[in-house]
Amino acid sequence: MPSDTEHEPAIRFEDVEKRYGDNVVLDGLTFQVAKGDRVTLIGPSGSGKTTILRLLMTLEEATGGYIYVDGEPLTHEERDGKRVALKEKHRRRLRTRIGMVFQQFNLFPNMTVLENLIEAPVHVLGMPKADAVQKAEGLLEQVGLADKRDAHPLELSGGQQQRVAIARALAMDPEVLLLDEVTSALDPEIVGEVLGILRHVAETTDITMLIVTHEMQFARDVSNRVLMFDGGRIVEEAAPEVMFSNPREERTRSFLQAVLGDERSGRSDTEPV
Repeated sequence: MPSDTEHEPAIRFEDVEKRYGDNVVLDGLTFQVAKGDRVTLIGPSGSGKTTILRLLMTLEEATGGYIYVDGEPLTHEERDGKRVALKEKHRRRLRTRIGMVFQQFNLFPNMTVLENLIEAPVHVLGMPKADAVQKAEGLLEQVGLADKRDAHPLELSGGQQQRVAIARALAMDPEVLLLDEVTSALDPEIVGEVLGILRHVAETTDITMLIVTHEMQFARDVSNRVLMFDGGRIVEEAAPEVMFSNPREERTRSFLQAVLGDERSGRSDTEPV
């Protein structure tokens, strides 16, 4: 029923809680991401940003609240006033709409680059193998790795592995792309090539993107909304030009100063966050 979901946000969190024992990682989190939006989550380590992505991939499960994808509940729904878990078949169906690029690449080491790209389209989506191969070859061309289709991941540099991981996520034609600190495991000199590919994806597709990054220039270039997290809550949200030049909250200002250095005063505080 496309007409019913046309105006639904791509992602909606409603009073979501995630805790590990007494440690509350997400504290009644409510936010949404409209279709086609590119939203970046910033904030200190441990503030709950990556947990949000892992909940969407159903790699972890919320301990309270509800998550919706295209208006459909992802893992739980409210039934007769109770929070009821949904069947795995339902979760798998919604999960095919979401692609994720991880910090550590997560490629299958025993498969070639091409096999990594066609595995899920063939076995999850049921795409004919010839079609999957054709699509994969086009994506490898797009990320500049057409000549590496028969290589194995361990024969590639970190930057090349991450480019393969991006192509693999795009091979599933996701409606939503999750990016989890995709440059943090890379050498500084190859960060730019990976971010350049993601900028191109943002500029040339209408894929909804939810991004966790410490690359603030990338966040500024690609996002149309930035959310500042701390302690499992949203401290502030704004357009990037506002967030990075004139944040409202002191907590946001101190975080950005630590990450970027306070250029206005000539200071360069770059202590790790």
